[in-house]
Amino acid sequence: MGYCSGRCTLISVCGMQLVCVLERQIFDFLGYQWAPILANFVHIIIVILGLFGTIQYRPRYITGYAVWLVLWVTWNVFVICFYLEAGDLSKETDLLLTFNISMHRSWWMENGPGCMVTSVTPAPDWAPEDHRYITVSGCLLEYQYVEVAHSALQIALALAGFVYACYVVKCITEEEDSFDFIGGFDSYGYQGPQKTSHLQLQPMYMQIPLDNN
Repeated sequence: MGYCSGRCTLISVCGMQLVCVLERQIFDFLGYQWAPILANFVHIIIVILGLFGTIQYRPRYITGYAVWLVLWVTWNVFVICFYLEAGDLSKETDLLLTFNISMHRSWWMENGPGCMVTSVTPAPDWAPEDHRYITVSGCLLEYQYVEVAHSALQIALALAGFVYACYVVKCITEEEDSFDFIGGFDSYGYQGPQKTSHLQLQPMYMQIPLDNN
């Protein structure tokens, strides 16, 4: 795998990450999922910086992008465990994804493929007045599995991005070391010609012989 091939692949992976996370951000906004919205926003910024670093040969940007991908994978693993209710986690908890400021669930809960939404009247006494009480049935795919699929796709793209980011950083570092070894300007302390801001005028003395006559 050549350096150009790895760099072009990393650019493609970053592009796919941006498309997928923007799609996910839209549906998280529709479902008022504030914690995922914040995480998605940070991810978009970091991916753009990683893409910029890849195009402009900036290894520090790419390294920061790779470090963030580790945190991004961790977050998506948590989301998968949350929706699959692993351990003591429960997808019915409002606090984790909405910061306990709303009773909304995933947008896919009511709008998933084949889902039939039925309003229940009268609403229970504990239901807020500005919310409707509904039942959802007939879904071809439950909403938690849609969210799990989104997170699994993000993990797959993050792993690919991490591998190619490490490879591109390695290639850039080796290229810089090779340039210094062959005779780069930095190795010999090269300094460009300096321009003088002004000329210094020195006095000139002339000796004139005296005529004795």
